[in-house]
Amino acid sequence: MSVHFLRQIDKLKRQILTLGELVQDAVDDAIVAVSTRDPELAAKVLRAEEQIDDMEVDVEEECLHTLALHQPVAFDLRYVVSVLKINSDLERVSDLAKNIAQQAILLSKEERLVEMPFDLPHMARLVKAMLRDALKAMVNVDMVLAQKVIDADDAVDDMHEAVYGIIFTKLREMPQFTEQLIHLMSISRQLERIADHAVNIAEDVLYTSGGEIVRHRKNKTAQQPANETR
Repeated sequence: MSVHFLRQIDKLKRQILTLGELVQDAVDDAIVAVSTRDPELAAKVLRAEEQIDDMEVDVEEECLHTLALHQPVAFDLRYVVSVLKINSDLERVSDLAKNIAQQAILLSKEERLVEMPFDLPHMARLVKAMLRDALKAMVNVDMVLAQKVIDADDAVDDMHEAVYGIIFTKLREMPQFTEQLIHLMSISRQLERIADHAVNIAEDVLYTSGGEIVRHRKNKTAQQPANETR
């Protein structure tokens, strides 16, 4: 492995880490903007999207340059391919943070509910922890931490599914807050999708380390007849 290639990989790692930090900040700010009904903080998230989009393009170009110039194989090839895919997932998380920020702006114009209909702070903490751990797993190629992220997704899915029932009940009880409740349900959906992207990142870490594509593995296992899983 050439010194030049090692420097190129180090450059890629720094770029994807910087992008990851920006995306995490956007998610954090969007969630705080919802909780505090702060339209200025939400606007900050919207402004950050252009920088994140530009960085996403830079990382993609750097990955393609690395593949064309160095033609890596085995682990090195998997690493570059994974960075390329993780780059795309981070850009999508940024889009979802923007969506949450837009909801925060709309909520800032609404009368605040006496009580939040579901535990949004807890759901947000779970999702942010998944994203943080997925990025840590990527940096260290940590299979154990990556699997932890994948396993954590069920709790977020369960919370999001419960939100639908809660919101529909509240819609009947408080029709005057219909628009606001719909915004909150949308935010729950955005958080659930961010968790899905964290899982994608974790699965790419497992692929980088072991060479196995684990995407959809859980769904296929769940669909197998009982006698085929023995």
